[in-house]
Amino acid sequence: MTRHGLLIMLCILFAVVPLWARKTETGFLNRTVKSGGVVYRYQMYVPADWEKGKHWPVLLFLHGKGERGEDGLLQTDVGIGHAIRNRAAEYEMLVVMPQLRKEKLWIDADMEAQVLAALEQTIKEFHGDRDRVYLSGLSMGGYATWDLAAKYPERWAALAPICGGIHGPEDFPALHVSLVDDPKVADPYAETARRVGKTPVWVFHGGDDDTVPVAESRKMVAALRAVNANVRYSEYLGVGHNSWVRAYAEPEFVPWLLRQSLKR
Repeated sequence: MTRHGLLIMLCILFAVVPLWARKTETGFLNRTVKSGGVVYRYQMYVPADWEKGKHWPVLLFLHGKGERGEDGLLQTDVGIGHAIRNRAAEYEMLVVMPQLRKEKLWIDADMEAQVLAALEQTIKEFHGDRDRVYLSGLSMGGYATWDLAAKYPERWAALAPICGGIHGPEDFPALHVSLVDDPKVADPYAETARRVGKTPVWVFHGGDDDTVPVAESRKMVAALRAVNANVRYSEYLGVGHNSWVRAYAEPEFVPWLLRQSLKR
């Protein structure tokens, strides 16, 4: 075989072999999704032992105000990303981490659309289990957790809102859930609880939170208990706004999530 022929054969091999022999990427992966004609960057986490032959639980994580941007990376530095790096072996699930644009809120229609598009893309690409899709967020993302839970209650197998709420704090009233703007809803706490129904919920908040009042979580927990919902509540005495550090470090958090399914 001539040298030219050998080079052609090697090029063919390098082009074909990855189609059947390449190992699927795992760990933190960069991804993009197109929604409404706009391309958004997001991050996702794939367990090291991921395999195509099974369906995997999926956790959708929504970050807080400080991680907004367009780099597709900052949202991995606070909250769930930090927890995964500390305890990767426990996170036997796909984790989807979209990023909110600057000056935007999760309840904005275009931001909600890109979140759901990233979730759907992940489920299709990595064989996500639609019966085990979990939703969690912190601070601004905690509000979004309640908002998406009320809008699409049939989607989520479990909810874990952290230092979130329904009405925004006095210095940031724009931070709220969509039901607050609905003139037909007299009590958005009660209506959120009614819509959440029996979906398992674990609520977290710091007792000394000076950013989002702890009263927000207390009111939502009371509303859930009033309708006999499946709710548990962890309030951390002496902890401020960053209660997500304690929440995601709870030894029972991941096992609790993985026990939940829409097939319950």
